[in-house]
Amino acid sequence: MLLHKEGRGPLIGFAITLIGLNAFIALFAGGTFSYVFLAISALFYLAVLNFFRYEPRKHSDGPLEIVCPADGRVVVVEETEEKELLGCRCLQVSVFMSVFDMHVNWIPCNGVVEHVSHTDGSFLSAHLPKSSTDNERSAVIIRTEGGDRILVRQVAGAIARRIVTYPEVGQHVDINQNLGFIKFGSRVDLYLPLGTKVHVKVGQKVQGNITDIATLPR
Repeated sequence: MLLHKEGRGPLIGFAITLIGLNAFIALFAGGTFSYVFLAISALFYLAVLNFFRYEPRKHSDGPLEIVCPADGRVVVVEETEEKELLGCRCLQVSVFMSVFDMHVNWIPCNGVVEHVSHTDGSFLSAHLPKSSTDNERSAVIIRTEGGDRILVRQVAGAIARRIVTYPEVGQHVDINQNLGFIKFGSRVDLYLPLGTKVHVKVGQKVQGNITDIATLPR
């Protein structure tokens, strides 16, 4: 298990803060309280360290294959109207990431990046359906070799406050590459063309760059 690069800054900041607080308490309070606070600080730091863990993964790719973009649990599998960017009816598959999941996001298919955008918004619970349209979010559209447009949307939640997205417009991307990282949250939405065969169901536990989400119709 490795540490993701997005965790370096926050972890250094947390470490400095906790060291300072523990030094202050040891100096002015001391005794049992300082030992209890030290133990709590250590547990808190380990929890944050776990959040930024990273596990390199390899998946055999195929031209019609859609691979899971995040660790978590499937909360939506439905046909919907995607009005904001695609302007058509699609199949939506959404994965909710709890604070215990690895928060790296993965490229779900091979293709060329056609669109990248970030939209400010609210910080509603990512379990809510309207979080996809009301919350802070980033969107990436990938055009596959077969001409299908796949929309991947990173959605912030009630705790998340920063979305990091790596691809740039015009870049060729592949399965096994990182899409980005959502710090302390929370959901990734996939919008797939109608006719796509979905292989997961609501409530299913999935893993980024491991679980096969769907197969494109062409």
